[in-house]
Amino acid sequence: MSRRATISGVGGELPGEPVGNAHFASYLDTDDAWIVSRTGIEARHRAPADMSLVDLALPAAERALASAKVKAAELDLIIMATTTPDQFMPATACLLQARLDGAAGCPAFDVQAVCSGFVYALQLADAAVRAGQAERVLVVGADMYSRILDYQDRGTCILFGDGAGAAVVTATETEGTGIAAVDLHADGRLAAIIETPGRVSGQRLEGTGAFAMDGPQVYKVAIEKMAESARAVCDQAAVAPADLAWLVAHQANLRIIDRVAKDLGLADERVVRTVARHANTSAASIPLALASVWDRIVPGDWVLFTAAGGGFTWGSVLWRA
Repeated sequence: MSRRATISGVGGELPGEPVGNAHFASYLDTDDAWIVSRTGIEARHRAPADMSLVDLALPAAERALASAKVKAAELDLIIMATTTPDQFMPATACLLQARLDGAAGCPAFDVQAVCSGFVYALQLADAAVRAGQAERVLVVGADMYSRILDYQDRGTCILFGDGAGAAVVTATETEGTGIAAVDLHADGRLAAIIETPGRVSGQRLEGTGAFAMDGPQVYKVAIEKMAESARAVCDQAAVAPADLAWLVAHQANLRIIDRVAKDLGLADERVVRTVARHANTSAASIPLALASVWDRIVPGDWVLFTAAGGGFTWGSVLWRA
C-alpha cells in the first residue's frame, strides 16, 4: 500500500465579539445592505491590542491536536501560514511551538503565500509525510489583518477579520483515502493587485502604506484561477466535480465562492460558506471553514480546498476523508 497524508483533526479560533457592518456605516459612506450585497459579509472579528498572533493561534492548534487525538510531543513538524507575523524573526511557528507543551525539538517554520497560505502549507505537510520524514504535522493558518488595514479605505477595511485555524496531517496507508492531488501556482507579474508595502512593528503599521488591493482585478483573476486549479486537481485524481462532497474555498467574498461553485456545477449544499460570519481571514479561512463542517464529513467524502491570494498565488488540494 502507498503511504499518504490525511487530515485527522481540525480546530479554529476567532477573537473577541463580532463587529457588524453597522460599525463601518457609523463613519464611512456605506451601510449593511451595500456590504452584504457586494461581499456577503455580515460580521468579522478583531483581536484586542494586547493579543499576539501566537495568542490567537494557540487555541486553534490545541483544538486541532485534541480533535486528532495527537499530543504536541508527538509532532514531527509544525508549519505556520501567515502574512502578519508577530515579529520578523524568529518564525511564528517557533513561537507557537514554545507554547505547545512537549513540542520542542521538531522542525517549525512559516509559509507566506497570503490567502493561499494554508493550501501551500498543506502541500508541504503532504510532501513531508509521503517522503517518510514526518508522521504527524501541525498545519496552522493565522492572520490579523486588523493590524495592516487602512480603516478609511471602504474598499478594503470591510473585507477582513482576524482568525486562526489549524489541521493535523498524519500518515495513513488506508487505500483510497488521504490527499490525492495538489496544484499550486504563482505569478509575480500580478504582485501589485494585492500588496502591503508597509511593515508591522508591535501593534503599529509602519513604512509606505497599508494593505491595498485592486478589487475588480482580484475578483476576476481569483475566480478564473481558483476554478482552473480546482478542475486540475480533479483531473489529476480522475475525480469528476460532481463526485465532490464538499467545496471548501477561500472565504474572501461570497460572489467568488458562488462563481467557482457554479463553474464546477456544485449544488449549494456541497459548498461551505462561512464568510458571512468572519469575513476574509486570509490563511485562516480554509481551516476555519473546514472546522465548521468537520462533524458532517464522513469517510469516503471528497473534499476540495481552493484559494487565491497576494503574490499572486493560487492553488488547490483534493482530499478524501
